[in-house]
Amino acid sequence: MDQKLANPAPLGLMGFGMTTILLNLHNAGYFPIASMVLAMGMFYGGVAQVIAGIMEFKKGNTFGLTAFTSYGLFWLTLVGLIVLPKMGLGEPTSEAFMGWYLFLWGLFTFFMFLGTFGANFVLQFVFGSLTVLFFLLAARDWLESPAIGRLAGFEGILCGASACYLAMAEVLNEKYGRTVLPIG
Repeated sequence: MDQKLANPAPLGLMGFGMTTILLNLHNAGYFPIASMVLAMGMFYGGVAQVIAGIMEFKKGNTFGLTAFTSYGLFWLTLVGLIVLPKMGLGEPTSEAFMGWYLFLWGLFTFFMFLGTFGANFVLQFVFGSLTVLFFLLAARDWLESPAIGRLAGFEGILCGASACYLAMAEVLNEKYGRTVLPIG
């Protein structure tokens, strides 16, 4: 007898989406990075996405495994980059070098975006807007531009909100057996 497995994508999408919104409220200039953002980054953005990725592995979904596990580990490394120097466990990363970190994540995300072709529109939007976000953040660091950072913040809020929307659409559409929130 085949066991029906739950869809882990909403967990990963909410972990990504909510954490992305909070960090980008900071990037837009509304709040400093505080323990709330770091805790969300470690546990909901990081650990929850890794768990969702492992669950996607069990379902045989290579794309979901790669996306959720990678972005979960992105959040954990980002928190590490912020916290480790404050604990005396490494030197702070320069903005120029941080730009390369963000650029490489943008490049990875662009290739993941290509993997969304043929999927629903909202998933394409999440990955497309995330690609733009990483490249904007890299440009902010390379050019030391607060204006690009604020723009990235607003774009990141939209990206995170789209992931939250997709997560809730998947939950509600499955729960009610019909389209409650369209995903295209």
